[in-house]
Amino acid sequence: MPELPEVEALREFLDEHLAGRVVERVLPLAVSVLKTYDPPPAALEGQPAGPVARYGKFLDLRIGELHLVTHLARAGWLRWRETLPAAPPRPGRGPLALRLVLADGGGFDLTEAGTQKRLAVYVVRDPQEVEGIARLGPDPLADGFDRDAFAALLAGERRQIKGVLRDQSVIAGIGNAYSDEILHAAKVSPFKLAASFDEDQITHLHEAVRETLRAAVERAHGLAAGELKAEKKSGLRVHGREGEPCPVCGDTVRSVSFADSSLQYCPTCQTGGKPLADRRLSRLLK
Repeated sequence: MPELPEVEALREFLDEHLAGRVVERVLPLAVSVLKTYDPPPAALEGQPAGPVARYGKFLDLRIGELHLVTHLARAGWLRWRETLPAAPPRPGRGPLALRLVLADGGGFDLTEAGTQKRLAVYVVRDPQEVEGIARLGPDPLADGFDRDAFAALLAGERRQIKGVLRDQSVIAGIGNAYSDEILHAAKVSPFKLAASFDEDQITHLHEAVRETLRAAVERAHGLAAGELKAEKKSGLRVHGREGEPCPVCGDTVRSVSFADSSLQYCPTCQTGGKPLADRRLSRLLK
């Protein structure tokens, strides 16, 4: 799933590549992709594109006086082309969910792999009309997200810290991969209750959140859209690396599985050398 660093890199890429260009057509091709009907996609035709903003994991393309907002979900992606095929795409064939065509022939496709179709596109007058954006918590890279603001979010929070970091209404933009990376950097168990952190632990975790995300954004800076997936994978130290040695201590990275995902951690760095029990993990993703 694209998370804050990759979506920020896509925002930067699109902001540069859409500037000064005009939208010719927006073609929704998957039945499930378009979540709004007023205004219709046709209202975007002939309108200038840009600038592009990000809200958590949402991309917001300003097109004329309207906004084309998308959330790539778990298996969605954006494929940029300077020259799109001349033949119109056929709905219902393959992973193609939506195509945006520019007047000069360029544009991009939104694609989604797999059978769970969760990629979402909205055409709205104001991004706050999108429910997912309206309920977002603060952006962890914003200037106002200081240590005290972070502490206030954790106060009284009885959930495990893994689930808190992933909750978009608490903090915007962190998903499964970067929550694993943040907790590894902070040397914290994903099962630790958020409200149990002492003052020093809160400070250390806040630093890990900021530094982990900033480093990932910097690695993705300037990359083309097609290069971002590989860059994300190469930069991860524990997530997706079950059975490999921890780059900090050399212990074996372990995994805990649940319904449709998993988390990875280092026992030596994070849990005092003890493997985590695989129980009650559905609570982590609520």
